[in-house]
Amino acid sequence: MVATLNVSTIQATGSTTPNLTLDTAGNATVGNTLVMGSSFKRNRIINGNMAVDQRNAGASVTANNAIFPVDRFAFACSQTGKGTGQQNAGSVTPPTGFSNYLGFTSSSAYSVLTGDYFIIQQSIEGFNFSDLGFGSSSAKSVTLSFYVYSSITGTHSGAMKNYASSRSYPFTFTVSAANTWTYVTITIPGDTGGTWVGASNAGAALICFNFGTGSTYSGTAGAWASANYVAATGAVSIVGTNGATFYITGVQLEQGSVATPYERQIYSDQLAQCQRYLPAILAGSFTGDIAVGFTTSSSVGVVTYPFKVTPRTPPTGITVNTVGAFSLTTQAAASLATTIALSNAGYDAARLVITGTGTPYVTNNGCILYSTATGSILFTGCEL
Repeated sequence: MVATLNVSTIQATGSTTPNLTLDTAGNATVGNTLVMGSSFKRNRIINGNMAVDQRNAGASVTANNAIFPVDRFAFACSQTGKGTGQQNAGSVTPPTGFSNYLGFTSSSAYSVLTGDYFIIQQSIEGFNFSDLGFGSSSAKSVTLSFYVYSSITGTHSGAMKNYASSRSYPFTFTVSAANTWTYVTITIPGDTGGTWVGASNAGAALICFNFGTGSTYSGTAGAWASANYVAATGAVSIVGTNGATFYITGVQLEQGSVATPYERQIYSDQLAQCQRYLPAILAGSFTGDIAVGFTTSSSVGVVTYPFKVTPRTPPTGITVNTVGAFSLTTQAAASLATTIALSNAGYDAARLVITGTGTPYVTNNGCILYSTATGSILFTGCEL
């Protein structure tokens, strides 16, 4: 039965003002506070629209284990060199309202072995997941939604897991038309069993999307299992066809059984969320000061760089892209950097040791680290 309710206000018994006022233009005005089913931000996935790519700046990477084609999404692969990953691979038009997507392209026609797995996954921190109550009798259902585009039609799959990989829920979804964006929603019942990490900075859950997995890591779709499954039995294999593609964007995981529209983020907020797991100095093609310190010899300076965002855990290393983009200057002289090394780091800042070209400095002078070209310093060890 379908019916239309024609009213201009909705007011609860005992309320002195309308709870909801409707107008002829289709607007709805809430009389007081709009209380959501969850007081948390809806989407537990970070960078689900694939907009942030600090490591690669849009360049293609080989889909090997623990390689991140965009921020927060990592490949987990049992074999090397079976595909590539890239932000906006293939340069197709994203779904309406999106500018970016994550693309995987198979590099060969590989026959998956029993113990093989090829997936892309995101790990979710305990602080961002614990309110869902997984592992208890009050575990809440969640809904996963996303847009997918693939050259391979048929039944695709993925899984939700706890971080210990001792509980998993394989799921399937159908791509009916090749090379066409398809919107997918999957409701997953809360897991009342197993052990799930609580409110901490440790990993709590993983969301996985499958490109080809053998029977060891494949299980029955639609049920929680005490096993490490990353795919559903009988799903298609992207790595099994040379040049096959799988593109995805708009990934959202939220409480409840209904998929809501993708939760948009201000870009600076989304970048900050990513930098909790990958603090970064991103230098552009301009001169800009980065950090200050002092010289310790005629060729070396030490600077302290304050993090813009508190990292999940203190960094343990750095990766420098284009070291020559950075220079160290004192009042008397400036020099291009030849090496940049991490001395130590905490939750608030990192100390960097900069070696310059030649011996241009005077010991114990103040110095400034600055950039003159495009480059980056990535602080590693904070990811899950």
